[in-house]
Amino acid sequence: MNSPGPRRIDEIGEESRRRILDAAEELFAERGFDRTSFVDIARRSGISRGSIPWHFKNKDGLVMAVVERAVDRIWPAERYESVPSLSEVFRETAELLRSGNSALVFMILVEALGDRGVVHDQYREFFARRREGIEVLLRLRRPADADPEIAAEQERTAAVALNGALLGIHLQALVDPANVDLDAALVSIATMFDRNLADVWRT
Repeated sequence: MNSPGPRRIDEIGEESRRRILDAAEELFAERGFDRTSFVDIARRSGISRGSIPWHFKNKDGLVMAVVERAVDRIWPAERYESVPSLSEVFRETAELLRSGNSALVFMILVEALGDRGVVHDQYREFFARRREGIEVLLRLRRPADADPEIAAEQERTAAVALNGALLGIHLQALVDPANVDLDAALVSIATMFDRNLADVWRT
């Protein structure tokens, strides 16, 4: 006698949600959003296709959940407020990039450059969150005699530049890992930035 399949009521818990997100993240990174179906995700996750909308309503909802989880995992903004230096932040980031599906970040970027609004908005939030975190670090080190308005503008500009450098290093490490030491490169740029923070507030 065949064993009964999974009941939908048993598939709407947090464990099922996690399995769906794990499968979707893997498949999105492998195939892209448009070439991944609910059927594919159901097969990979072991959760029935009909249960996926219970968690995410539709594919856009699932995409948003995958992107949000990836952003929170790779660059949690609250960490900036409790660490002593950029070097430590970036060292932690290197560990997270190695442990997670970091290629997803750049796959999302490709999608965000197109017309898909939900992905574009989420990736813009990803950039904003990274910049805001860097600004927090800089603001905590701002000289007491700095003009607040001028300092804030300089910190925003520095955060854009540093965020771009970080993404570039990460991309090089993904494309050419044999010749790019992710840890060393991240620590190098963070150390240089830490040593020259005074330049950020010069008018």
